[in-house]
Amino acid sequence: MPLALKLALAPLLVAQAVATRRGAPRLPEAEGPREGRVGEGDRLSLLIVGDSSAAGVGVATQDEALAGHLTRTLAREAQRRVQWQLIAKSGITTAQALALARELRPMPAEIAVAVLGVNDVIDQVRPSRAVQQRAALADWLRHAAGVRHVVFAPLPPVHRFPRLPQPLRHVMGAEARAHDEAMARWAATRDDVSHVPIALDLGVEHMASDGFHPGEPVYRATGEALARYIATRLTPPA
Repeated sequence: MPLALKLALAPLLVAQAVATRRGAPRLPEAEGPREGRVGEGDRLSLLIVGDSSAAGVGVATQDEALAGHLTRTLAREAQRRVQWQLIAKSGITTAQALALARELRPMPAEIAVAVLGVNDVIDQVRPSRAVQQRAALADWLRHAAGVRHVVFAPLPPVHRFPRLPQPLRHVMGAEARAHDEAMARWAATRDDVSHVPIALDLGVEHMASDGFHPGEPVYRATGEALARYIATRLTPPA
């Protein structure tokens, strides 16, 4: 969006953002263990790092959230025993995710999945700066946790979020696409990083009650898509 138009719309966008936040129910993170083991076979260690979408906001338990669907599908598709750990917090940016990982000291892992970006858009982080922060996260995971490959989930199609009014939905959607495209271009330059595009249905019935966070159908589709990518592209035969 042209800067002049964005500036002209700024008062309306701010008012819509404030009203949307005040009117939306504040949903908790999903309950349940944030580490575990699933499946049989040779061990495959997986680290999941992210924001509210990684933490499972919008569903009741981690079994229904991204971590549950991702790890179960990965164990089945790869025929491996998946040892996993979740490091996630609602509302965090990419830079804050790195700080959280440093604080919590993740387990050693072969593969990491990062689910981040919407809060970078909300906080008006430039796409180029967000890419730098993603690179810092990937580099730290490689050196501190032994991760050999980081899989970045795409930003969701914010322009289709039913809770957001227009023109806020259009503006945030355009910025989310810019972030996602920048991430995809950067990931293509590295052998140890992937960006996995995922087509999602985002009708009201697919979303959480706040109209902003994923519902169980979205977590299932995302987890299964990421798991199949890891199983087919990144996992050596058992």
